[in-house]
Amino acid sequence: MSTPAGRRLPRRSPRRRAALGAGLAGLLATGLLTGAAPAPASAAPAAAAAPDIPLANLKAHLSQFQSIAQANGGNRAHGRPGYRASVDYVKGKLDAAGYTTTVQQFTSNGSTGYNLIADWPGGDTDSVVMAGAHLDSVGSGAGINDNASGSAGVLEVALAVARSGYRPDKHLRFAWWGAEELGLVGSRHYVGGLSSSERSKIDGYLNFDMIASPNAGYFVYDDDPRIERVFKDWFAARGVPTEIETEGDGRSDHAPFKAAGIPVGGLFTGAGRTKTTAQAQKWGGTAGVAFDRCYHSSCDNTSNVNDTALDRNGDAAAHAVWTLSSGATAPPPGGVFENTADVPIPDGGPAVESPITVTGVPGNAPGALRVGVDIRHTYRGDLVIDLVAPDGSAHRLKGSGTDSGDDVVATYTVDASSEAAGGTWRLRVQDVHRYDSGHLDDWSLTF
Repeated sequence: MSTPAGRRLPRRSPRRRAALGAGLAGLLATGLLTGAAPAPASAAPAAAAAPDIPLANLKAHLSQFQSIAQANGGNRAHGRPGYRASVDYVKGKLDAAGYTTTVQQFTSNGSTGYNLIADWPGGDTDSVVMAGAHLDSVGSGAGINDNASGSAGVLEVALAVARSGYRPDKHLRFAWWGAEELGLVGSRHYVGGLSSSERSKIDGYLNFDMIASPNAGYFVYDDDPRIERVFKDWFAARGVPTEIETEGDGRSDHAPFKAAGIPVGGLFTGAGRTKTTAQAQKWGGTAGVAFDRCYHSSCDNTSNVNDTALDRNGDAAAHAVWTLSSGATAPPPGGVFENTADVPIPDGGPAVESPITVTGVPGNAPGALRVGVDIRHTYRGDLVIDLVAPDGSAHRLKGSGTDSGDDVVATYTVDASSEAAGGTWRLRVQDVHRYDSGHLDDWSLTF
């Protein structure tokens, strides 16, 4: 991943508090308010079942990329022999599996760069699902997490397509980008070379950049709501909380696709930003330490990999490719409604509210209405959170207490079966003590 420009979060409060620490529960469920009546459940075809992506296969690819770097000056950077050897390795695997491969050349910093594009025969070529990752490293190391991990994940998903003889409804295309570390050069070159007709045929692009960080988090790109939901639902079904990816947003190869109006999504496990206490409670690992302490460093080798994260993200990538290419992506009845406007929370002050207007959902709300909450705050024990129904009745989501730690990123379940679904719902948040600050970043309702 190219160097991120992360969003600043509030500093931690200097005061000490007792840490009774109830664990952070659930996952943040977000989506997009479309304003249109949702499709009935029968409108969505059954998704094809993706195969398991073997961890051993993923790690074998990482070992190969490490060996390539060691044999070529210690890296796989643009313009260096290690990068071209990486392209040749991936291309050889794909050619043997029956793909039609194309090596696309471009020039950057006076050196020739290469993108590798692989098309799986069949499927509707007017509806293309792409998955990609950057194949280059920085000059200081082998780049195993950044980004041999994503490259291996995309490669193994492509090989799983061939092994299973999968025949998707849509056309599948896989890509490995060059010179990402120099500013997304390869992916920009590819997208810039597409005609408007070719761009319109790409239904979605999935990006995988750093999917095995040693102190891993589970981040999902907050871009196309259809793609985002496919990933989030997969993790939620396995009890793995996710957060929206903000650290490297726009700093990887999905950015040129997004700028061209192509729907994008992807996965990420964190780079140089520090894991918070709340994130460590949720995902394990070590608070106060970077997600990847070897980010853009010589120690980014095969020892710098979280096997669990690599395994999970490989399987999630396969699920997304199978699901999106089979066309089974319509949301269930009710859908997801979201408000992403930031709302400052006064320190020790009055309650603030954020509205969501629900339309197109008949009858009453469900008995298990999901309320996704993303609050950035330096001490979550100060916060009282209520869901206010359209008729004004309040449902307590969280009370104040000695809940040590920062941020509230969780999904609450509310029995709202007595409330009409349609109308304006409000999230009410109050900071009931002094000395800490924060803001409501995002919240959602899932019917």
